[in-house]
Amino acid sequence: MPYSKDHKTRSKERILKAATELFSRYGFDKVSIGEIMKLARMTHGAFYAHFESKETLYNASFMETLKNSRAARLAKGPFSVKHLTALVTDYLNLRDMAQSQHTAASPGPESVLFNEIGTSHHEIKKMYEASYQHLKKMLETRITALSRLNKLPFSSDRDIVAEKSRAILASLVGAVAIAKSIPHVEEQESILMAAQKQILTILGVNEYELTKGTGKLP
Repeated sequence: MPYSKDHKTRSKERILKAATELFSRYGFDKVSIGEIMKLARMTHGAFYAHFESKETLYNASFMETLKNSRAARLAKGPFSVKHLTALVTDYLNLRDMAQSQHTAASPGPESVLFNEIGTSHHEIKKMYEASYQHLKKMLETRITALSRLNKLPFSSDRDIVAEKSRAILASLVGAVAIAKSIPHVEEQESILMAAQKQILTILGVNEYELTKGTGKLP
């Protein structure tokens, strides 16, 4: 008896969910179709009934994470400096870096920036650029609004905002990429904390005022 359309849809969703989890943790090159299908609890041969190639699946996974990105949801929050820094430093969380199948948080397009630095795959390079532009635009929108509300110590000039956004992303991606390659947890935490402080400096935010009453960075 042939499978129903509903069964095929659910099977495809299982593959996509498994792929998204593995790609977000390890990147394109370090994940095999066999590993994806094992996590999805399906046979290797069933893969090609749903996707033409690993590249096709990666593209579908990226579009899904872009659509459901927690960054997109968080960006709809209040216009405050504390919210902006919480949004940015959310990516500097070791629990997100070590994301597993037991973690409730969903990966976002930033995982492409963290995992695919220096990729030689043409299609993935395009996704990398799309991910970068998505996060840069999100930062620019928030920073511009906060500047116009006089909540940041610099003007909302387009060039200034763009420069700040680039610097934040450079600090963010660089810190996570280095920390992921180092096995020592204490050094990982030190790298990420240094990046958090650097991002506050880029924004011109007083760390003491921001964290007063909480005892920690957002």
